[in-house]
Amino acid sequence: MPPLPPALPPPFSPLLNVVLHEPEIPNNTGNIGRTCIATGCALHLIRPLGFDTSEKACRRAGLDYWARLRPTEHDGWDGYLAGARPDRDRLWLFTTKASRPVWEADFRPGDHVVFGKETRGLPGEILGAYADRLVALPMVPEERSLNLATAVCAAAYEAIRQMAVRGDLSVDTAGRIVRPAAGEPRR
Repeated sequence: MPPLPPALPPPFSPLLNVVLHEPEIPNNTGNIGRTCIATGCALHLIRPLGFDTSEKACRRAGLDYWARLRPTEHDGWDGYLAGARPDRDRLWLFTTKASRPVWEADFRPGDHVVFGKETRGLPGEILGAYADRLVALPMVPEERSLNLATAVCAAAYEAIRQMAVRGDLSVDTAGRIVRPAAGEPRR
């Protein structure tokens, strides 16, 4: 098998780490994977998953970009914490139970944005342990939630917007995200 092309030129330092806790719907995860490829984000999947991520299943689903994405799978929340070792102050957990809007989060390159499963969101014990890190995408009172892929995309682009305003990245004349090279001054 030929070597896989990198998702971004090495060394890969993801713009964000998108974390899906026990995702259930393969189409949502596929759309989120595509968003991650397009924005230079890494994808973390916390088991159990509601679908198969084998090479054969991805090929059958037409996920031709999945090999470039190279998502990291973790056995449960504790496995994710041990494997990814996110800084607690760089975790942002998305939930409809939060009163803090997404734009009040201070997103930085490499942050971890965490989303729960489609049917139940994040477990109460995780929300309780990170109560100061909870954010929401505001909605009108009559609605209960957004589609998971939509929520991830909205969060990723709010983080990108903040990083662009701060100068952590820029957008070139072709509309492409450009990150400063190592040692290069920020704009």
